[in-house]
Order: sequence, then structure tokens, then C-alpha cells
Amino acid sequence: MTLIKSIAGIRGTIGGSPGETLSPLDVVKYAAAFGEILKTKFKNPKVVIGRDARPSGPIIGALLSNTLIAQGIHVIDTGLSTTPTVEMAVVAEQAQGGIVITASHNPIGWNALKLLNDAGEFISAELGAEVLKRADVGDYTFAESKNIGKIISSEVTIMDHIDKILQLTLVDVPSIKAKKFKVILDAVNSTGGIAIPLLLEKLGVEVVQINGEPTGLFAHNPEPLPENIGQICKEIENGKFDVGIVVDPDVDRLALVSENGEPFGEEYTLVAVSDYVLSKTPGNTVSNLSSTQGLKVVTEKHKGIYHPAAVGEVNVVAKMKEVAAVIGGEGNGGIIYPELHYGRDALVGIALFLSHLAQFGRPASMLRAQYPNYFISKNKIELTPEINIDAILETLKNKYAKHPINTIDGLKIEFDHDWIHLRKSNTEPIIRIFAESESLVTANHLANKIISDIKEIITD
Repeated sequence: MTLIKSIAGIRGTIGGSPGETLSPLDVVKYAAAFGEILKTKFKNPKVVIGRDARPSGPIIGALLSNTLIAQGIHVIDTGLSTTPTVEMAVVAEQAQGGIVITASHNPIGWNALKLLNDAGEFISAELGAEVLKRADVGDYTFAESKNIGKIISSEVTIMDHIDKILQLTLVDVPSIKAKKFKVILDAVNSTGGIAIPLLLEKLGVEVVQINGEPTGLFAHNPEPLPENIGQICKEIENGKFDVGIVVDPDVDRLALVSENGEPFGEEYTLVAVSDYVLSKTPGNTVSNLSSTQGLKVVTEKHKGIYHPAAVGEVNVVAKMKEVAAVIGGEGNGGIIYPELHYGRDALVGIALFLSHLAQFGRPASMLRAQYPNYFISKNKIELTPEINIDAILETLKNKYAKHPINTIDGLKIEFDHDWIHLRKSNTEPIIRIFAESESLVTANHLANKIISDIKEIITD
């Protein structure tokens, strides 16, 4: 059983003891801490909430709503929704905060509270730390009965989100409609099965769904990685589809499958969409340090400047604002298109990708072939708690000092056309090790070399 408290939100397993899992008591105290902060910052605050389809969602939603209204805060409940939809609804409703009830790609036994500020973006590290502190010491109050807030149900936010996507200049609705695309969608039994067909209908795209019923009983591991999407790949091999679409439970990550049943590669969702956006609006791009260098290649092709950011959406967004990036995101399939909003959004990613594919005029596999092939080896090494991870990273930094190094988030070392990124987990004594090369064998070799270096440092 697990409860992880971080500046980005609260997540944990369902069922078990308070303080050790995401129990009802924990939901209430963290919601109350967040509500107390909003009361001190704003007069008569409103909070938008929404959830993915997990079975624990309605319970957590009721606890959240009733805690906040007990503090005198009005709640706009969007019900079954998506993370990017809730983010946009905060702004549309002129609310002072938002909470998304989702554990994203985690298995069914997990859930989480993702906290948003009044811009519909993830709260800052400073605000997150204050939430944790207030929750731990019980620093929150409740309103008298005459000042209790109201719960307002809203069922139009998904269509509002879609309408704003359709209004974007780079979403080429006529070209998409003219192609009469047929796609297959795996929404892993969550809210993508509600939102994405509505978008595709507006785009004139025929859609066939698998795992579309939003029961929250995920048909497979919900993280949209190649090893988890075999079912849709087989369906494409046996049918006739232009593209396959896979999303995670809260619809902020997008993975694609080409017409031949081959995964497009979650790292290449951002590369392809960025190529399209940059071809129309040249500018800068941002992704995190663990994402493929394919984005840098595409950016420089369009005469832009690529900028790396620390891992985490809030860090990517901050960097995008700093460098005025026209597109950015994370290599896990997270597209951030600031023309719409500063948040990972699979819905806008779908619309932009289909625009790109329609204008390209050839199959998705041929579009994928336009981009360089890079392979990422993802590894981790578990350490005992007494081992000083920072000291290990510092030793490696000195050892490879002759190579280009980035230390904004752990340690990234560049080797000609290859790189390796090491960063410590915020919750476990683990070093995560990502390596990229034009060859998977080389990427694995590079990762194993660094793992060997770490073991040597530990034994010295």
C-alpha cells in the first residue's frame, strides 16, 4: 500500500490505513489544505473538479466536493472528464483552482488528486509545499452553515474544449474531412472513450472503438507503451485503418499506430506534431531531458531553437513560457500547444496530427519514415536508503567532465549523437537511467556502462 505526497499532488493506492494509502481521511485533509490556501488568496473562490473513469473516482469526487463546500467554496463538477478539459474549464469558468481525480497511467488500484492553479496549470512547487504543510498540521477551517458553498454540475465542458480545438488555425478541418479517415481508438475503458469520438465526429473521421466503455476496468496496462498496445496493433493488421489512436485514462498522453500495425512510437507523437506546427509557425520548442533528440532535429530543420527542461509538466511549461516556445511537451506522448492552453492534451494532439497526415497525403508509416530513428533504453538501479545518490551523480559528473553536461535535473551527458540521463526518484532510493542512440544495442550498452560505473562507485 502506498501514499505518495509530492508538490505535484497526492496519489496512492485505494484501500488500507489512513496515512499509508489514499484513504478518505487523506482525501479530505489535502482537499481542505488546498481549499484553505484558495480562501486566503481569493474572495469567494470556485474550484473545478473532474475525474477519469476509475471505480474509486465517484467516492473521491464526493469527498472533495463536500469538503470544499464545507469551507464555503463553490464547486463546479464536470463529472467524467479529461485532465486537459478540466484545465481549460478552470479558465473558462473563471475559477480559482481545479482538482483532477486521476492517477493517469497508474493501474486501476491507484488514484490521485492533481491540483491546478487559477490558470488551469499545475500548481507551483511553492504552493504544493504549502498544501503539504497545511495538511500535515491541520491548518484549515470550515464555514458556518449559512456560508456553505454550492456544487454546480457542468456537462458541457468537453464540447467546449473540442470547439476551441476546432477553432485553431492549424487544425485543418476541411483537409481532414476530405481524406475520409478511418481510425481505431483504444481509450483503455476511460474518458477518452467519451471525448475522442466527439472530436473525431466533428472532424468527419470514422472511428471504431475497442475498450471504449468508460467502466474504469482497464482492459490492459493503461500506460500507452508499445508493450501494452498489442491488441490495437493486431486489429489494425486485420482491418483497414488509416491510423490507430491510444490514450491513457486521463487523456493527456497520445500514442499512435501506423496503418500497417506498427507503433508510431510515443516519443514521435511530439516530433511529428511539432514538425507540422513548426512548418506553419516557426519558433522554439521544449521537451524534457529524457525525451528524444528527434525534436531537436526537427526544430533545427525549421530554423528554431530547441530548449531542454527538467522532467515534469510544470517544468516544461515554465521553460516554454521563458523561451516563447510555439510547441512543446514530453516524450511520453504529451503535447503542449500554447495556442490552446499550457497543458498536455491528447485531443489537440490528435487534431494536429490528423491535419499533418491529411496534408502529407501519404500513409502514416511513410510519415514516420520522414523522421530520424532513435532508440531509448529505459533502466533503473535500486539503491539502499543510506547510499548518497547526489554524491554518485557528482562523481559521474567529474568522470565525464570532458563531455557536454546538463545538471538542471539530475545529470545528462552527451556523447556525439548519443546521450544518457540519470535522475533520482523523488519517492524511492532509485536512479532512473535513460540512454538514447541511433541503435538500441548502443543505447543499452551505454546504459549498462553507466550502471557499471555506479556499482563501482558504491563498492569503493
